[in-house]
Amino acid sequence: MNLVTVGIGAIAILYGLFTAYLRATNPSSFKKLDAMKKMWGDKGGMIVHVIAYTVVPIVAGAVLLVCGFMGISFAG
Repeated sequence: MNLVTVGIGAIAILYGLFTAYLRATNPSSFKKLDAMKKMWGDKGGMIVHVIAYTVVPIVAGAVLLVCGFMGISFAG
């Protein structure tokens, strides 16, 4: 088990979950979301924002957790 990789994975998952929670409770706190909505429209901007700030961190965190439990180091 590599604790550094597990820790980074856990932090990434928590970040993704926190942004999902914050988006549901206080969406006005995301300044980048407004810029993305202006660039890609309301629906497209929201999709890009959700993927970039929620889905990617959760998926990357899950991969890092699995790698960490398998003993694979994040740093190589």
